[in-house]
Amino acid sequence: MVVFTQILGYAARQVSRNYLRGLFMDSLRLHVKGGVGGMGLPRFGGIGGRGGHVYLVAKEGETLKNLSSKLKVHKIIAGEGGNSSQTQLLGKLGEDMTIPVPPGVSVITDQGVKLGELNEPGSKLIVAKGGIGGCRETGFSGQKGEALHIHLDLKLIADACLVGFPNAGKSTLLKAVSRASPKIASYPFTTLRPHIGIMQYKDLRQISVADLPGLIEGAHVNIGMGHRFLKHVERTQLMIVVVDIQGFRLSPKHLRRNCLETIVLLNKELELYKPDLLNMPAILVVNKMDTENATEKLNEVKPLIKEYERTLATFSDEIRPEKAFVFEAVLPVALRERNVDEIKLLQEKVRTVLDLHAEKKAMKMRGEFPDSELIEKLKQETMQRIPTLV
Repeated sequence: MVVFTQILGYAARQVSRNYLRGLFMDSLRLHVKGGVGGMGLPRFGGIGGRGGHVYLVAKEGETLKNLSSKLKVHKIIAGEGGNSSQTQLLGKLGEDMTIPVPPGVSVITDQGVKLGELNEPGSKLIVAKGGIGGCRETGFSGQKGEALHIHLDLKLIADACLVGFPNAGKSTLLKAVSRASPKIASYPFTTLRPHIGIMQYKDLRQISVADLPGLIEGAHVNIGMGHRFLKHVERTQLMIVVVDIQGFRLSPKHLRRNCLETIVLLNKELELYKPDLLNMPAILVVNKMDTENATEKLNEVKPLIKEYERTLATFSDEIRPEKAFVFEAVLPVALRERNVDEIKLLQEKVRTVLDLHAEKKAMKMRGEFPDSELIEKLKQETMQRIPTLV
């Protein structure tokens, strides 16, 4: 019996390891070291070759998981500089090491110093310089290269992201509006890693949408998957907030939150993590309108969502954010029914909001700060082009 139990325990552990290997990797720690400089030659004044540098270069299609699997050890050392000799007074340069990383990586040292970001494919960053070769100033002794531990912190780059509590229908939405195939089921935490789908338009315009794992209360202090996934919101231009009209309850130990409370709590979590995120335009999607009493519940919250900023004043300090979401549009949907008109309307809303805010951003960069009349004009244009259904 004991032996049988041990076998079962071993099998469970094996399944667990395989499961973890399949998870999305968005952080990787490496030890990088520049090459040692070559020795100089005092007799002839020869100078040793510089040690090699360690570079990171952004490469499309690369992943941190792939990089980790290719490295036998997470230690990268550039080549040593060549020594000076009678036949070659200038020693050869040490071989540089170039490591491919996915676009969207921030490079941070163990001490919290940010060395840089690699956002565009082909962008390059030096993370450890090689030591200088031996010369008169160094007593002809080659110097050691820089050595440090760095963290590669990946943040997905997408045009829009789906934000919501578990089981709100984010994966269903992504599958409906794009060709992505995320895992979908009727229980919380189906999505354990981010997915990106592409919305394709008739004029060949493409808009990328990221589906992030569901947040829970306390995500801002890294409860659940907290910071690991909230950080991905920072690299997008539009938030699509998805809520269940029936509300949400994580487990019997937690309070049940109604539809409006889930909106407020998501608002609060994002504010506590990074208040600047609330400057981002947002679209509210009220999902599961095909469930019991959905229409009656929507009618109850309609006026409260319309006056969302005023509504917040009625909530307790515990969950009330100081800054409110600004919803550019609100759309009740029944995504499981795959209503083509609803899906097309949502796609057009996303495109219009992104285009209007890109226009505002361009005006600011040109120094054309919009006055009150221009702001009002843009608001009216938004209302005409994306009429809200709530």
